[in-house]
Amino acid sequence: MVIFITGLCERNCFYCPVSEARRKKDLVFSNERPIRTDEDLIEEAISMDALGTGITGGEPLLRTERVVHYIRLLKDRFGTSHHIHLYTALAPGIEVLESLRNAGLDEIRFHPPLNMWADVNRTPYRRSIISASELGLSAGIEIPSIASDISSILSLLDEVGGFLNLNELEFSETNADELKRQGYVALDDVSSAALGSKEAAGSLVKSLQDSRIHFCSSRFKDAVQLRERFKRIANKNARDFDEVTDDGTLVYGLIRGNCLKILQEAEVTEDMYSIQDGSVETAWWITEDLADVLKKKGCSISVIERYPMKNGMIVEKTPL
Repeated sequence: MVIFITGLCERNCFYCPVSEARRKKDLVFSNERPIRTDEDLIEEAISMDALGTGITGGEPLLRTERVVHYIRLLKDRFGTSHHIHLYTALAPGIEVLESLRNAGLDEIRFHPPLNMWADVNRTPYRRSIISASELGLSAGIEIPSIASDISSILSLLDEVGGFLNLNELEFSETNADELKRQGYVALDDVSSAALGSKEAAGSLVKSLQDSRIHFCSSRFKDAVQLRERFKRIANKNARDFDEVTDDGTLVYGLIRGNCLKILQEAEVTEDMYSIQDGSVETAWWITEDLADVLKKKGCSISVIERYPMKNGMIVEKTPL
């Protein structure tokens, strides 16, 4: 599960992909769901059978009390095995790090700004990363894969036994203009990845052959991480008549009109339909089998595909 703690941030990284809907706004989301109460967060975690949580933003540590509260909430509800990691572009001092560790944080991923990469050992990040490691937190650095001198980062991570995560640079609606001004171009017409980012990471990983260096491609995030999250939610919440697709979406039939008697006469059992806002949702194949009868009675029928979360977005609606 991903908790977006706040859209507030004091940095202005040219590659920041945060959407206009969240950027600079003090809002909380869990995955795609707005969070207004503790119950909302717990319900979202249960809905996808979450094994762990990543905390991100904006800058989460601009709302440290909120971060600590949610860490405690999740650990109290799901136990110590629920792994929680935090991204931050700040270099928190020992008091903040202790509060995070005492709440139950397992891992912290630092994101120093690009202008500090070449000499990170002369910045506050050195002390913060060392302190985090000494407190028993798994500590590392996570940055976009950009052709740049990161030898100072590698030496610091060697010192503390930390990890390095490299993310493929991506175009988004909010960073596209700035990326173009910086000279980056898209990989191709269908990808959001920046040309050369993957190769920059590949050459580094190949030359160092270090298992503590990890690369996350744009395709992996889109085609694997998101899809697997959808599948977890779908498999946890699918009704008896919902079909779960390979992409983790739900497919079912929707009938509008006076149709319940028709379903009952066709011996459709109660577990195979649900009445929602005056309409009936049932298996898509039931709507197809009964389509002629339903239409003769003036009913409107369609097959719906939607995201698996509560009130998930409709991906496709096919009238029958």
